[in-house]
Amino acid sequence: MSLLPASPVHATTVLGVLHNGKVALGSDGQATMKDTVLKHRAKKVRALHDGRILAGFAGATADAFTLFERFEAKLQSYGGNVTRAAVELAKDWRTDRFLRRLEALLAVASPERLLLISGTGDVIEPDDDVLAIGSGAPYALAAARAMLKHSPQLSAREIVEDGLAIAADICIYTNHHTTVLELDADAPRSADAREAIA
Repeated sequence: MSLLPASPVHATTVLGVLHNGKVALGSDGQATMKDTVLKHRAKKVRALHDGRILAGFAGATADAFTLFERFEAKLQSYGGNVTRAAVELAKDWRTDRFLRRLEALLAVASPERLLLISGTGDVIEPDDDVLAIGSGAPYALAAARAMLKHSPQLSAREIVEDGLAIAADICIYTNHHTTVLELDADAPRSADAREAIA
């Protein structure tokens, strides 16, 4: 599943894959303001809830951090139930006068599922365990789906790394400085989110 917000989101590709007992979520590092690259190694993915949940954003950075904080609070309120926390955040995001103005999308990964959360009240779980957001999302999504179909022996991390690399070759708002976080899907209470920075 790939989704771009109503206003164009540049400088971002976030890709998540749930495959072979692992879930990986990664992003490129480019931060852009209009047509100028401001930063090459921005971190757009984070481990939340004591390393048990991964989240990434596409959109305005300050808005994304506000949403990360709100989502973390919802996770705490609902005992780490990702789906319930996502639905409650989406409700707040859509109805709260302050939150309604936030321009971002969240991609969330748990050992059990991937979710896209938007400000229009959407909480969407992809059918094929692949999720991408941002300006390079269509390219990363297509690459990941092709790898899952034709190279299923690849790990979730490898698919995310290669999908982001392909998106960076095509999308001018995506670069090759990536951050990929990974969780073991077979151990849903794992407190570790391993990080690799390329």
